[in-house]
Amino acid sequence: MQERKLVVNLENGLEARIATKFVQMASSFNSEITIVKQEKSVIGKSIMGVMALAVRKGERITLITDGNDEQEAIERLENFLSNRL
Repeated sequence: MQERKLVVNLENGLEARIATKFVQMASSFNSEITIVKQEKSVIGKSIMGVMALAVRKGERITLITDGNDEQEAIERLENFLSNRL
């Protein structure tokens, strides 16, 4: 299991279009993906879950990956959320 605390640096946060891209990327991995914001956690492969978090630019979240490709998953998803892709 990999876990990273990070600040979302996307200009519009995880708004609908960007959340869709995130879910598509998360779904390309075999690992389980979880996003935690404050006390709420959601499955990172669920568009409804990701949208329900309403993550805005500058907010802190925890990204958790667990599975056979967890390292690659967390690195690529962290880069995406940090706006480095």
